[in-house]
Formats: sequence, structure tokens, C-alpha cells
Amino acid sequence: MNSKSLRVLSVLLAVVLLVAFVPGCATKTDTSDTSGGTTAPKPSIKTAMVTDVGGLGDKSFNDGAYAGLQRAEKELGVEIKVLESKEITDYESNIDQLATAGYSPIFAVGFLMTDTVSKMATAFPDTQFAGVDEFFDPVPANVVGLNFKEEEGSYLAGVVAGLATKDSFDSKLNKDNVIGFVGGMDIPLIQKFEAGYIAGAKAVNPDVKVISLYAGNFTDQAKGKELGYSLIEQKADVIYAAAGQVGLGTIEACKDKGALFIGVDVDQYETVKNSGSVILTSMVKHVDNAVFETVKQAVDGSFPGGSIKIFGLAEDGVGLAPFHDFESKVPQAIKDAVEKARTDIISGAIKVPTTP
Repeated sequence: MNSKSLRVLSVLLAVVLLVAFVPGCATKTDTSDTSGGTTAPKPSIKTAMVTDVGGLGDKSFNDGAYAGLQRAEKELGVEIKVLESKEITDYESNIDQLATAGYSPIFAVGFLMTDTVSKMATAFPDTQFAGVDEFFDPVPANVVGLNFKEEEGSYLAGVVAGLATKDSFDSKLNKDNVIGFVGGMDIPLIQKFEAGYIAGAKAVNPDVKVISLYAGNFTDQAKGKELGYSLIEQKADVIYAAAGQVGLGTIEACKDKGALFIGVDVDQYETVKNSGSVILTSMVKHVDNAVFETVKQAVDGSFPGGSIKIFGLAEDGVGLAPFHDFESKVPQAIKDAVEKARTDIISGAIKVPTTP
């Protein structure tokens, strides 16, 4: 073969190799991101929660946490699961079941699970745990405590109640200047709600009488109704309840006897049907946001283990729900007082107490 033929054959061979190479390049380019790096598969985790004894459907704390998981499922594509605790003795077995099945992080809802979480975090050191309303000292490396400044949101609720009972914008309000508080268990956590509520009410209405009653649990709706009746008989016309399912009974008492109610944890106007005629507002704890953000951090590989996260007004962790059916009735002066209190708390001008 002469030199000319060799040159032609070489050119043809180069063309063939180029044609074969180009599709390969195209295939590789399709799996790369715009910055030239290979696209990593989207991470997928299994996350779960264990409810407190109130369970799902409490129209309060457990439902709020579950809403955060549902958002994570929708927006982050994670798998979720919920185990409900009927008794305190269910806590450990529920957590054990989820950890053994590979769920992580596991959210334990409620301060009553604090000791159980500490124990299970040691038993499952590779599992991430988030204790909602749980404080640890020291904090295990695979645990984050999610806590809230309930007293700050309750202070705003107290401002509303303290001014409302002096006003006559609704026929359920009387002239006796008395408001009420219903608590679940008489423990430091619930005392934070009570303390903020009393402080807010007294700040705007120094002469107001605040009567506090406790149910001793978070599940007895009949007891909540009984306590509501008692407060209304003592002339309370605005009642704030931080009591889980007990508060649902208090709502019924307000409906029966004609008093206004301030809900808790979630916007109970949205969750308790046919109660708009008595629910003035709610002190909302944005548990859903805290849960969602924690799942997101786990997905991103930045789970904040070994720390306590605290969410107050400044962090949008607590606040007041809209006035809903009372929006046009509530005087602007009350709305302005709430906004001023919110601003002053965030700035530090107001220091809200955590004990009554």
C-alpha cells in the first residue's frame, strides 16, 4: 500500500473514532450538573415520631409535630412513620421499634419522654433523636432538644385577654375583670404558659384577677369542661388553656356558658370544628417548623446533635394566630398593644417571667 493510501486510511480511521467518541461524551454530559460535576442522587431518609399520650388528633402539640413530618414528606421526599403512645410505658417500646427499623431522626414529642430519649440514645448511638419540649444536660451527641419560649407567646395572649375583659366588643365579655387559665399538669413547662399569660394581662390591666386551675393530666376532656365551668362561674370571661385534650373540654364549657377561649400550640380555630364563636385567638407554637427544619438538616447531613435549639418570638417559634371571626370586633388598640409587646419582647425591653 502506497503512502497516499495510508494517509486516506488514517483519516477514515480518525473519523470513525471521532463518531464513536462523541455519543459517549454526550451521555456523560447528560449526567453532569451545570458546574461540570456529576449529579449526586437525592438523599433519602426514613424519619418518624413517637407521640405523647395525647396521640394524633389532639388538635394541639402532637398534630403540630406531625404536620412538620408531613411537610418533610412532601417537600423533601422522605419516608415518615408515626407510633402513638397510649400510656407512658409505650415510649420506650415505640422508640425501640422505630430505631430497630432504621428510622432516623426519631422525634419524641413531649417532655415526659426526656429520660427515655436519653436512655435510647445510648442504646442506639447511630440513630439521631430530636426531643420536642425536652431539655438535656448534658446533651447526647446524637440528640437535639427542640424547645420554645412559651412564656413569650403566652404574654401576647395575656395582653389580649387583659384588655378584652375590660372591653365590651362581644356580648360574652362582662364587667367583672376576671380571666382564667387551665393547665394540664402543674409542672415547670406549663407554668411557663401561665406565667407569661399572667404577666401580659397584668401589664395592660394591673387590676385584672387571673384564676388558674390544673387538671393533673393532658387527656381528660371531661375534667377540662368541669374546670371551664368553674372558671366561668367565678366570672372569668376569657380562658386560656395549655392542657392538650383537656383544653378541648374547656372549649365546650365556653360554648355552653358563653365565654371566650384562647387556644394553644396550633391555631385551634382551624382544628376544632364549630368553635369559631368562642375562639378569640390561639398561642401558636410552630412545632411544625422546628420539626421540618430538623429533618431538612438531617437530609443535608448537618443534623444539630449535641445541642439545644430554642425558638421564641425572634425565631418565629411562637406567636398569635389571627382573630378570625373576631377580626372586625377586636379594637385596633388591642392589636396595637399586642404588636408593641411583641416588638418589646424581641428587643429585650420586656423580660417575660417563666414562673407564675
